[in-house]
Parts: sequence; C-alpha cells; structure tokens
Amino acid sequence: MGWVTGLAVYAVIWWLVVFMVLPWGNRSLDSEDVAKGHASSAPRKPRLLLKMVVTTAIATVFWVVFYLVAESGLVSFRT
Repeated sequence: MGWVTGLAVYAVIWWLVVFMVLPWGNRSLDSEDVAKGHASSAPRKPRLLLKMVVTTAIATVFWVVFYLVAESGLVSFRT
C-alpha cells in the first residue's frame, strides 16, 4: 500500500469515526437556557477538541489493523 492510499484510507476511517463519536455525552440545553434564535437541541458543552482527539486515537487503531491485514495478504484488495 502506498502512502497516498494509506492516507486516503485513514481519512475515510477518520470521518466515519468522527460521526460516530460526535453524539457521545451531549446534553441538550434546558428550556430556560435557550436564547432567542438558538435551537433547543443544541448541546450544552460539545467538547469538540476532546472528541477530535478520541476520534484520532480510534481511527489510528482501526487504520493499523487495516494496514496489518492488507499487508499480511490475509485479504486481497486487488482483483
């Protein structure tokens, strides 16, 4: 696997994981905390930096597993 392919696979894995991690720990605003023009379903503290770090760690683990499987020849991705 070349470095461009590896980077592309990592990017796809990272985006899949980020959409799985985003809802973790979100709590909606209370009805009295909602300002005019804001959605009541908006998260109180989204903690995006923490979620990006967790996403990167999980995606790296998944990518390493993918890389090891692809390079070992257990599964062939070529026709």
